[in-house]
Amino acid sequence: MKIICIGRNYSEHAKELGNAIPDEPVIFMKPKNALVIPGMNFYYPPFTNELHYEGELVFKICKNGKHISRKYAWQYYNEVTIGIDFTARDLQTELKKKGLPWEKSKAFDQSAVVGDFMRLDDLTDKENISFQLTKNGIAVQDGQSENMLFNIDSILEDASQYFTLNIGDLIFTGTPAGVGEAITGDVFEGFIENRKVMEMVVK
Repeated sequence: MKIICIGRNYSEHAKELGNAIPDEPVIFMKPKNALVIPGMNFYYPPFTNELHYEGELVFKICKNGKHISRKYAWQYYNEVTIGIDFTARDLQTELKKKGLPWEKSKAFDQSAVVGDFMRLDDLTDKENISFQLTKNGIAVQDGQSENMLFNIDSILEDASQYFTLNIGDLIFTGTPAGVGEAITGDVFEGFIENRKVMEMVVK
């Protein structure tokens, strides 16, 4: 199982971090040890003083594929949830200044939280999925999948040119505006169409 992540996939988020709007999906990877499944504890990593949350839609691959055409991409996923791409922002900033890869800040153990998956067929509007992340009961991120620069079908078409997609792989599709700092004791909850699919505490 691998975790494929998309960066800068909402224009407002790219702007809030001062990044250029990409003309193709920005792809990075997380290893399977990054995954925090429901029921596991998440612990604040000791190597950062600026941990940021990034809430996003996560799709699960249900069929093996390579060189997937966009018009057939819908056959390769059927479940979605909310995830948090945790980022050691201070470490990422320093690595970027040096022109170095920033996996240390994005792909560390427990950097990928996922909620409970729900079937796309159970959604009211699977063409425009609404989702929300709250912190300590206050909404901090609201998103709609139609605002992605690259939708899930485009992402699969692009990513599968480079990586074979396997059953169980996870696709983090990028975060909307509203990212911010997480501290010990924060409680995060994720919602899809007002249905709670994720809850986790920073310990």
